[in-house]
Amino acid sequence: MLQLFKQAGMGVPLKGNGSSLGHWRQTDQSPPMGQSILPHVKIGAPLLIQKGLTDAHKAVLGHTETTRIMAAARAEALQNHWAVTIAIVDDGGHLLALERLDGASASTAHLAPAKARTSAISGRESKYYEELVNNGRNSFLSVEIMTCLEGAVPIIHDGQVIGAVGVSGVKSEFDAQIARAGVAVLG
Repeated sequence: MLQLFKQAGMGVPLKGNGSSLGHWRQTDQSPPMGQSILPHVKIGAPLLIQKGLTDAHKAVLGHTETTRIMAAARAEALQNHWAVTIAIVDDGGHLLALERLDGASASTAHLAPAKARTSAISGRESKYYEELVNNGRNSFLSVEIMTCLEGAVPIIHDGQVIGAVGVSGVKSEFDAQIARAGVAVLG
């Protein structure tokens, strides 16, 4: 559903092909079939678009993929007898799955999603930010949405980040190993 919000006189009349689409406000209406209103929206107009409309051709992590990633990451951890928490997030850093294995400390349930969020939002392994901090770029420690610890890997499909896997519980390099094992299952 596409919705435009009219704020303090900032509403934008939407017109296309000679027919007026009118002012839209939090409604369940859709644009007329075959017409896109995006070319007619002025820059700066408040616009809310559901993900499905803007990323129509972008892959997303579904339940099946998330389950496969989690199973592969869990298998890697269990094979090595590592007590960890594994988190999978979408491209916006929103939690899709979390599994705290037996013996993993409570803090890992906070760190794994934070690492994954950092990786998903930046499109880089979280190790990159740990290395920046270790090399003196301490300003990254003040960025609230960043967790500068190794252990998360982005999930990239057709050149686009579609999510990330974050792991916490053992040495950071082994956390990253588990995350990579999860991502590898997608090919």
